[in-house]
Amino acid sequence: MSIISFHGVSCATPDGTTLFDTIDLSFGAERTGIVGRNGSGKSTLLRLATGELAPLAGTVTRAGTIRVLRQELAADPDETVAGAFGVAAALAQLRRVLAGEGSAEDVAEADWTLEERLAEALAAVGLAGMEPERPLASLSGGQRTRIALAALTFDSPDMILLDEPTNNLDADGRAMVGRLLAQWRGGAVVVSHDRSLLRQMDRIVELSGLGAKIYGGNWDLYAERKAEELANAEATLASAERQAKLAEQKIQLARERKARRDAAGQKARARGGQAPILLDAQKERAEQSGGRGGVLAARQRADATAALEEARANVEQARNLSFALPETGLPAGRAVLTFDQVSGGYDPQRPVVRDLSFSIVGPERVAVTGPNGSGKTTVLRLAAGELAPLSGAVVPHVPFAMLDQHVRLLNPDRTLVDNFRRINPQDNDNACRAALARFLFRADEALKTPAELSGGEKLRAGLACVLGGSAPPALLILDEPTNHLDLHSVAAIESALKRYDGALLVVSHDEDFFESLDIGRRIALA
Repeated sequence: MSIISFHGVSCATPDGTTLFDTIDLSFGAERTGIVGRNGSGKSTLLRLATGELAPLAGTVTRAGTIRVLRQELAADPDETVAGAFGVAAALAQLRRVLAGEGSAEDVAEADWTLEERLAEALAAVGLAGMEPERPLASLSGGQRTRIALAALTFDSPDMILLDEPTNNLDADGRAMVGRLLAQWRGGAVVVSHDRSLLRQMDRIVELSGLGAKIYGGNWDLYAERKAEELANAEATLASAERQAKLAEQKIQLARERKARRDAAGQKARARGGQAPILLDAQKERAEQSGGRGGVLAARQRADATAALEEARANVEQARNLSFALPETGLPAGRAVLTFDQVSGGYDPQRPVVRDLSFSIVGPERVAVTGPNGSGKTTVLRLAAGELAPLSGAVVPHVPFAMLDQHVRLLNPDRTLVDNFRRINPQDNDNACRAALARFLFRADEALKTPAELSGGEKLRAGLACVLGGSAPPALLILDEPTNHLDLHSVAAIESALKRYDGALLVVSHDEDFFESLDIGRRIALA
């Protein structure tokens, strides 16, 4: 039974760009993952599902109760935990009754199980003991996400819609979302780039410029099918290239034959062996035959060119971006970074990092892990020299660069060319253009500013400016680089970093990202 159904639905952005056109989809009591590039309309699809947004064409029908978890959770300064659950009034009524101050109406309407159910819901998301009266504004982003998840399922709706539910959550929080979905028996539609979460789905819906395509099974089966589609698209492209080449050869052969006939006719006319009227007739027949052949050849060329362009477009859509990186030449035994009894943080009286010691040698790939608030980003800022240690010593032994999820290294108002030249002053304009082109910023693309780029493009630009120069740093420090990126962009970043021969110091909650980078060691913070 369908809970939400899309019938011939079309939708566009405010500037008129079509997101999807006449799509038909239905969602029932299964778990559906929604994937697609940034800007493909994933969050818009959820807004259409709830009725918050009306389609340009088509209809959306709904049956049963629907609850939604937004990607951005605003912290109303006056909102409490109980308010997030929608039970503030009912809880106040129960408290009046328990205090002996309730009216007869309060006693009759009181929900005697409310406190117990609320405590159980909070405990289920790792917030046991939290007071219902606590203001949401006093909680971290991760805690607010947990509250929103608990509230989402509190009254057992028929369908839950989740928009990037694992953003702002640490590994424990991500596991908690996974457990919630594993136990959920209603319908669920999940927009996410968390591959671990997508492995729990019953099917995947991919949004693209071509519409909505349904893949049965979870993320791994979807990825397998996409790999098969890429292989088929590349085979079709190879065939189209052969056909286009054959069409050009036929046209060239027809030209050569016509040239030989024309030359023979001119010689015959010059010898005078045949009457001019006969020669003119032969010439006319040859021209008509050549004209028909030319029209046919031109048609074959047009068909072959169209097929080639379509095949290239299909391959480009299926293929993950990949780009080459220059070598750093970092030897295996070279000291890269040393932390010696380091304590650090923003409050000298309460350092978040205490007495931390470790070293990185050669092209090691090291992850810093731990729950939210354990000091992971602090460690990276200490390593990058953005924060001075309160005690101990941080010693970088090689050139390094740091990239965070917002790529603050780049000046948002300067072009990529300007940013590259600022970061790599030793490289001339030709080297700059060549480096940016290797990272797929060609011609006018290199003249864009970071402010004009998507999240994935911005991170790619940061990698281009940091690693594309003639003297790339031997240590790359990455702070949650895949946050808010679509899966295509994540795959592109992973592809690039696999080829990097320097050392990596990485903070991320994405276990698939760690696996793709072949992380060899973890520094666990409590």
